[in-house]
Amino acid sequence: MSVRTKVELAIIAAVLVGGVIVCLSLVRGGFSARDEPSAIEDFIAHRMRRLAVPRAARETKNPVAPSQDVLLEARAHFADHCATCHGNDGRGKTGIGQNLYPSAPDMQMSATQSLSDGELFYIIHNGIRLTGMPAWGADPPEEDLDSWKLVHFIRHLPSVTLAEIEEMRKMNPMSRKEFEEQQEIEEFLQGGEPGAPPPQHEH
Repeated sequence: MSVRTKVELAIIAAVLVGGVIVCLSLVRGGFSARDEPSAIEDFIAHRMRRLAVPRAARETKNPVAPSQDVLLEARAHFADHCATCHGNDGRGKTGIGQNLYPSAPDMQMSATQSLSDGELFYIIHNGIRLTGMPAWGADPPEEDLDSWKLVHFIRHLPSVTLAEIEEMRKMNPMSRKEFEEQQEIEEFLQGGEPGAPPPQHEH
């Protein structure tokens, strides 16, 4: 038995033991999303995420060449689709992001930035089970260039500027309340007809 196999078996055993402990704690404390994940849950979640991404996917290189145009497109996409949970700066400090279980990660930190491009793409494209992260990518994966462009923007997050964040605010989707307030203002100032509900955005 190779050293690598022994390490993998040890990790699996640790995950199983941790899973039993987590299950016991859930039986005692319930399934409230208000609680902070325990250190064991955090450990298991990160290890399971790693194991859930196939090696071939982890090693896949980004087929989209980085450029300013790609970054601008990805920034707009992130603002429109991702910022509701992750925030324009990627730190996850939003009402929705902080109330997920587990909460949205700070993508400027090494836990995200240390992932390979292939891992980031896989997570965006396929989502993560038992979390608030949905599968955004369109099939087949080979045609999902939008998610690969988002990988470039995620790499840019640690150096995102205040000017970029301010520009992204203009591209964030409006809540229904904001939309209705804007419609009322337009009707008052211009005599326009009541507007339709805010459009649903698609990936």
